[in-house]
Amino acid sequence: MKIILTGGMGFIGSCLLKGLNEEGYTDIIIVDTPAPEKEKNIAGKRFKDVIEKNKFLYLVKDGKMELPDSMIHFGACSSTINYDVEHMFFNNYYYSVTLAKWILYGGKRFLYASSAATYGAGENGFSDEDEETKKLKPLNIYGLSKHLFDLWIIANGFVDKVTGFKFFNVFGPNEYHKGEMRSVVIKAYEEIQKTGRKKLFKSYKPGIRDGEQKRDFVYIKDVVDVALFFLNHPERHGIYNTGTGKARSFNDLVNAVFACLGVSPSIEYVDMPQEIDRDKYQYFTEADTKKLRSAGFMGGFTELEEGVRDYIGYLNGRLHM
Repeated sequence: MKIILTGGMGFIGSCLLKGLNEEGYTDIIIVDTPAPEKEKNIAGKRFKDVIEKNKFLYLVKDGKMELPDSMIHFGACSSTINYDVEHMFFNNYYYSVTLAKWILYGGKRFLYASSAATYGAGENGFSDEDEETKKLKPLNIYGLSKHLFDLWIIANGFVDKVTGFKFFNVFGPNEYHKGEMRSVVIKAYEEIQKTGRKKLFKSYKPGIRDGEQKRDFVYIKDVVDVALFFLNHPERHGIYNTGTGKARSFNDLVNAVFACLGVSPSIEYVDMPQEIDRDKYQYFTEADTKKLRSAGFMGGFTELEEGVRDYIGYLNGRLHM
């Protein structure tokens, strides 16, 4: 099978690349923005070529790119604090629409990354059913760019021809290059080792104590398992939540890091920085996994403490997925 993997040098993409190799897939073209800090992510992995993402778009639009059997489109601008509307919509909406048309009109498979950021404050719940998706109200430009592409898929009748993944809070190896968008796990690991404590944002929502803001933290290895399941089951289509279905607090997550490092918990609750809009902060996310399970995925999801422990093993050894 010939595969094009966008974002293949990034966090989720490079981990999926390893999973693809382990499944025997090696005829893979990576599309990404090559950078020295991401080269470690593809070291030792098997693929045919790497094409810079803007050059790739030109080749597609100019009819100079051969169709693959499957495209896995995981490349995106994933910053939730990027307010450059033009940049965000070009990378996450226009780019995705262009590739989807090329693949789907060519009769090939299209799998892509959406996001739990599409759910906004969660006032409409976390169901991934198409009719519920239409009601969602994202809180930031990133979430909106992803949501609009989901809506484009639905409006154009492509839901039965694609597989989309609404990724919740993914953490794990190979995210070191993501700067401020790295998970709280790696930030806690570094901060605790340096200072012996971890800073978390205060809560500004009545009824929710500091550090008790909750997210659906999902380990990268589980995300890879979900993606491979759908790649290997081409008869399964639709847009699916990719999360554990069990929300955990930031206190839980940070205490798991303290435990792994053998350090007594010391958490300081601090004000959110000005660049974060307090009114647009997600206080709770939890994947509704009924649709995922009904599609046949029966794999287990790693408990938060186990995932943190495994990840820190990578961090201590400076290993990569």
